[in-house]
Amino acid sequence: MDNPEDGRILRHMMVEHDILIVGGGLNGPALALALAQAGHSVCVIDALNEKVRKNAAFDGRSYALALASQRLLAAIGVWDKVADKAQPMLEIKVTDGHAGDGPSPFFMHFDHAEIEEGPMGYLVEDRHLRRAFLDTMAEVDGITQLDGKTVVAQTVNQGGVTVTLDDGTTLTGKVLVGCDGRRSGTAERAGIKRTGWAYGQTALVCAIAHDLPHHGIAHQFFMPPGPLAILPLTGNRSSIVWSERTDVAEQINALDDQAYLQVLRPRFGDFLGEIRLEGQRFTYPLDLTIANSFVADRLALVGDAAHGMHPIAGQGLNAGLRDVGALAETLVLAARRGEDIGSQLVLERYQQWRRFDTATLAMATDVFNRLFSNDNPLLRLGRDIGMGVVGAVPRLRRNFVREAAGLTGDLPKLLQGRPI
Repeated sequence: MDNPEDGRILRHMMVEHDILIVGGGLNGPALALALAQAGHSVCVIDALNEKVRKNAAFDGRSYALALASQRLLAAIGVWDKVADKAQPMLEIKVTDGHAGDGPSPFFMHFDHAEIEEGPMGYLVEDRHLRRAFLDTMAEVDGITQLDGKTVVAQTVNQGGVTVTLDDGTTLTGKVLVGCDGRRSGTAERAGIKRTGWAYGQTALVCAIAHDLPHHGIAHQFFMPPGPLAILPLTGNRSSIVWSERTDVAEQINALDDQAYLQVLRPRFGDFLGEIRLEGQRFTYPLDLTIANSFVADRLALVGDAAHGMHPIAGQGLNAGLRDVGALAETLVLAARRGEDIGSQLVLERYQQWRRFDTATLAMATDVFNRLFSNDNPLLRLGRDIGMGVVGAVPRLRRNFVREAAGLTGDLPKLLQGRPI
């Protein structure tokens, strides 16, 4: 017969790891794999049950992975599990106009052949990517997964950090990493404030099937209320990220599927033939939210916990994976030098690496959205002329393609496809 005392002791035990990661979405598992493969012991804590995360049905969500992000996934052993389910992104076409009127004569067209390094990126469905991360983590020694658990407290002490879970279990580590989203409890408990604002826009997200092949071409159609991204998935399917003013988006989302498609069709056009909904539809409000600091005492923030941006450039997950690569490299190299990986000196290196790049990207997405999400005739003329110039100058096109592929800036080794 079980001793009830054993349960009470278990709930209050202390378990030591090198790194504690709060959040088991995508960035958290990526960081866990990078660190564990370098010899660190890692614990990933997620509020959702693993069965729910692994067996999610197709809900229309997908990610545009830049080429550099794909290289990171290959380096940590995840890519092989999703490669056959990934759609290469071979071209990007950017246009400006009004719903139902077609695009303006000015446009930008980018082809992966201009960089000679392969596709600019890949489109991968959320359900495939999450399962691949979970399966890979299960194969790697040094990773402990705690599912269905919530962190309710965290404290910093000499030489480490301690977190308390909702069942009373206490965990200790040298570093705590928040990968827990834009409303990061990890950041909040550390007293880290945020700067940002709402855009008054809401993204309508879904997947569609269409009669004609997309040929691996991604489209970004800028309209006054906000951009419409059409991103190629495997087969004759595409992922839609459609930004509208929040009040209009709420009205559209309240429609049944057929009425929803009637609103989408004039915006989408007929270049892919007849379209049909696949999977669920859902919405999320668009805002900018940046943590005032990416680090605190024995703590670092990664992904949306550090920076949440407008999806206009499709860089949300890619920016998070750059954080993963930078933090993993910072901690691994510090450990090899015999440093305390949780010291402020070490964590500041990570912040310095990522802060400028993140601020630049946040500013660019904010300005780009404000520039294109309006119908001012002077701004329309200026931006259309600018698009025409970029589209006509080979060097500018090549720079844009390299930026879209994530090949610019001070890249961590993992995003170069190299081990740490």
